[in-house]
Order: sequence, then structure tokens, then C-alpha cells
Amino acid sequence: MKSSSKNSKFFYGWVVVFACLLIQAIPFGVVQNAHPQFIKFVTEGEGYSLTQFSMLFTIGTIVSAIASPFIGNILSKPTTNVKLMFVIGSILVGGGFVLNSFANGIWAYYGISALNQVGLAIISSIGVPMLISLWFTENKGFALGLAFCGGGLGNIFLQQLGAKLLNDPNIGYKKAYIVFGILALVVGLLASILFIRRPKAEELTANATNNSKENNNKEKQNTTSTVEYTFNEVKQMKVFWILAISFTFVGLYVSGMSVQFSGYFYSIGLDPQLVANIGSTFAFVSIFGNLFGGVFFDKLGIRNSLLLAGVTVVITGLSLIFTPQVNALGYVFAFGLGISMFAYIIGPSYLTGALFGNKEFGTILGVVQVFFAFGFAIGSSLFGVIVDASGGNYTPAWTAVTIFAAIAYVGLLISTTKIAAINKEKASK
Repeated sequence: MKSSSKNSKFFYGWVVVFACLLIQAIPFGVVQNAHPQFIKFVTEGEGYSLTQFSMLFTIGTIVSAIASPFIGNILSKPTTNVKLMFVIGSILVGGGFVLNSFANGIWAYYGISALNQVGLAIISSIGVPMLISLWFTENKGFALGLAFCGGGLGNIFLQQLGAKLLNDPNIGYKKAYIVFGILALVVGLLASILFIRRPKAEELTANATNNSKENNNKEKQNTTSTVEYTFNEVKQMKVFWILAISFTFVGLYVSGMSVQFSGYFYSIGLDPQLVANIGSTFAFVSIFGNLFGGVFFDKLGIRNSLLLAGVTVVITGLSLIFTPQVNALGYVFAFGLGISMFAYIIGPSYLTGALFGNKEFGTILGVVQVFFAFGFAIGSSLFGVIVDASGGNYTPAWTAVTIFAAIAYVGLLISTTKIAAINKEKASK
């Protein structure tokens, strides 16, 4: 086995990363990136208010948040058939999205959203970090970034496809749901069945052997805490709850910006092609935000990376407020949210490993995701309430979103700095 490991130059973990990239590009992208484009068309076609339809994101995310710790616990068990779990998740995402075409009431949309979000928890928010954690002891940050950049890659295509289908009177949102759902189902099933699996012991040995001792030590120092915590220990740390609550505010601003921007741009009279181009720019830039997210954390450190993301997001919020006066600021929004995406896509899983270790990674990550999901769940509905209460004026809502972002990053900077200091003190004993 030792000789075989030394001679092996190909590590299957990168195939798993490619599969995760495909899942992020299409199944994840359809539900999270393409679906917001439907808001204007469904609300007008069905007669729902923005608040009513935005509730589907809230309800779906709440269900996902409740399910996430259980999903994390199941996926972390060595006896769990990961391939089967991903197949089930793909069916919930793709098949569920098709069902939107047959929804005959707002509660039907809510129920379908719940199915979609549980599926995404399995194949994306919990599943992808768990898989990367299983396969990689080195290069974990880069692997996470590469996997999650699929969301941006797919979004370039999905934004254009969405604009074309939804604005075609012969297709409309009903048929567009079917097209997007089948696309998500096919890609999700193929990636899961052909590529997703747990690593074998000899494959992990080969990966470790093919890395130099210097790189091995450097990566472990950067991506995994030398102090290992159980969740029982973590939940007794007050500073952990500051970290978790900060991710609630992250969810609030992410929900507002990522879900509502298309409808906002349409509402201020931007040309549909310009809206699609801004969306594709956001998708393109987010590729680099995700791809280099792990590198940002590794090279700049946690504090500087979070500071970079925080300043960028605040500028992004301000650009949205003034886009009606200067339409070109829509591209500033696209660049800002895209480049800072690493903070909320990679951030939860990266910070969990870097600050608390891998002993109970899945459980701790699941709890952090609950707080993020809660913020994301109520963020879109809160945004809709503010807009409706302001007579359709989006400015108060974007102002609130920008304030949420500032609170989020102040909390993250304070909590991560204190946890790092605690770990340093424990490691020195």
C-alpha cells in the first residue's frame, strides 16, 4: 500500500471537487440564483404581493435550518451512503423545482420551496463542506473555493437563460420552471451517481504522501485549529454565540441583495438585457470570489479577509441605493457582492474548521448554518415588508440591508479575534 501510494499521482478527491462544482453550478444555481428572476413574473401572473411570494424563501429556509443539524449528523456517520443521500437531495431540488409549474396557490409554492431547501442542504450547504472535509487534509481552502465557484460559473449561463425564457410570451414562468427543474435534476443525478462517494483509506494516504512536509504543515496551520472542540464545549463559549448571531445578520443582507436585486432593477425601469448582463457580471465575478476565497483566508488571515468582505459589502449596499440615478452602479453591485461571496459561501465551513477543529465539524457547522439560514429566511420577507410599507420605494430596504451587513462583520471580527486568542492560549499550555 505504501509503494502504491507513492506511485499514485492522481487524487480522486479532485474528481469529487469537480462533481461538487457541477452541483453548485446547476442544481444550487437554479434554486438560489435563477429563482429570484421569477419574482416579478410570478407575482404579476398570480397576483401575489412581493411580501407573499418572498415568504417562500423564508419558509423554505426555516425548514432547511431545522433539518441542517440532522443532515450534518447523518452525513458525518461513516455508515451513511453519501451517494444515495446526494441522489435524494438532487431529486428534491430538481424534481421539486418542476412542481412549481403546477402550483395552484401560494401555499403550494411554500411547500415546494421547503423541499428544494432541504435538498440543497443535503447536496450543497452541508454536503459539499462535509465531502471536502472527508477528502482533504491539505489544500482544503482551495478545494472549497474551487467547488463553490461553480455557483458563479453556472449563474453566468442561468441568468441569460432566465431572462430569455421569462421574457418570451410563448414560454413564460410556468414552462421556465419545467426547463430549469429538469436541468437541475439531470445534472444533480449524473454528478451524484457517477462521481460522489466517500474516500478510501489508501486514497487519503496517497494524498498525504504527494504533499511535501512543508506544505502539509502550512495547510494544517491555516485551515484547521490545533485545538479540537466538541459541540458541548463550543456551546459553553459566549463568543461562539456572537459568531453564530453575526451569521444571522450575514443571512439578512445576503437574502436582500441576492434575492431582490433582479426585481429591483426591473422595478426602476432597467432594460431586461441590462438586468441579465448585471446578473451575469455578478455571476462571473463571484467565480473569483469563491475560487480565491480559501486563498484569501490562507494568505490574508481571517481578520483581514473579513474586513475586506465587510467594506466591500457596505459599498455594494450604497451602490444599490443610487443605481436609479446612475444605472452603471448596478455593475458596482455585481462586482462587490460577487467578490465578497466567499465570506458567506466558504466562510461558515472554513471558520468552523479553522477555529474549532474537525472533531465535531459537521455538528458545529450545522448549528452555524442554522443561524445563517434564519437570517436568510426572514431577510427576504423583511425586505418585502419594508418595500411594501414604503409604497414600493426600495431605498429604505437597501439602507436596512447595508446596516445589517455592517453589524454582521463587526460581530464576526470581534468573535473570531477572541476565539483565535483563546485557541492560542490553550495551545501554548
